[in-house]
Amino acid sequence: MRIGTSIGFGQRLAGISEMARRQEELGYDDVWVVESCHDPFTMLGAITGATSDVTLGTNIAVAFARNPMTLAYAANDVQLLSEGRFVLGLGSQIQAHITRRFSMPWSRPAARMREMVTAVRAIWESWNTETKVDFRGEFYQHTLMNPFFDPGPNPFGPPLIALAGVGPMMTEVAGETSDVFLCHSFTTEQFLRETTIPALERGAVRAGRSPADISLVGQPFVATGANEDELALATRTTRERIAFYGSTPAYRPVLECHGWGDLQTELNVLSKQGRWVEMGDLVDDEILHTLAVVGEPEHLPGLVIERYGELAQRVNVDVATPDDLARWSGVLSQLHDA
Repeated sequence: MRIGTSIGFGQRLAGISEMARRQEELGYDDVWVVESCHDPFTMLGAITGATSDVTLGTNIAVAFARNPMTLAYAANDVQLLSEGRFVLGLGSQIQAHITRRFSMPWSRPAARMREMVTAVRAIWESWNTETKVDFRGEFYQHTLMNPFFDPGPNPFGPPLIALAGVGPMMTEVAGETSDVFLCHSFTTEQFLRETTIPALERGAVRAGRSPADISLVGQPFVATGANEDELALATRTTRERIAFYGSTPAYRPVLECHGWGDLQTELNVLSKQGRWVEMGDLVDDEILHTLAVVGEPEHLPGLVIERYGELAQRVNVDVATPDDLARWSGVLSQLHDA
């Protein structure tokens, strides 16, 4: 099992390279950057020089804030800089962010994502085979590539593509088109077994692929701490994060899978009133432990393996960079041995 971590969420850009270097030193296999308050490709440009072995990826880059050509260029450059260590992870985000934050079009996100990934691959194919780019789709058309703008073949080949999804339609698109599927943190083992994996398999079969060709990345919420007080604070913070995501209609199916659909309605009402602390109070212990792994560092490997051992080839265990490096290295070693 490959073990990864995500960086870049709310962190200063100036410290990103050092953080990635430390995570590689700790023993992580994958380091993913999150698109929040910094451009993910800018972060990766800095990180590539600070690391040498870890796989680097976006988790996620907001696909619909860009177009296939801009994504193709950025991903191709990071693949070059990292010497073939890059995974282009894409997600759709929700409509409000695409239309109101990025001022970009929104329509039929699953169909649009399928075409976007296909277009990116077509552009890479034209560069690597030195053939004319001629992609004509419903949402995107790319028919012009003068030699001056063509980077030429990438000696490391094209990057892998990862897609994130929750609902079955986007998950089926991942099964059709992606190399890696990024599970959202707001998911459960039951939802993975009953909804996610069957959707991936349907998409793969429809595209004439083997489901085994798609690796799955589990990304549970993680609440841990070096002592009792730290664990209590992390647990409280995790309840509030779960409540934040749970208030969003797009994630209601995960709650409904467990008979908790009405909770989404309650959380949504409170979120519109800005009552964030009260929202966390609604996440009881059963919900917390179903969506998150909670415990001291040494307990995490067993909890992660119990949930994902049969389902995922990679697992992201996101924690703040620990002070006790030796202790956390031991935890990672246990996970690697799984």
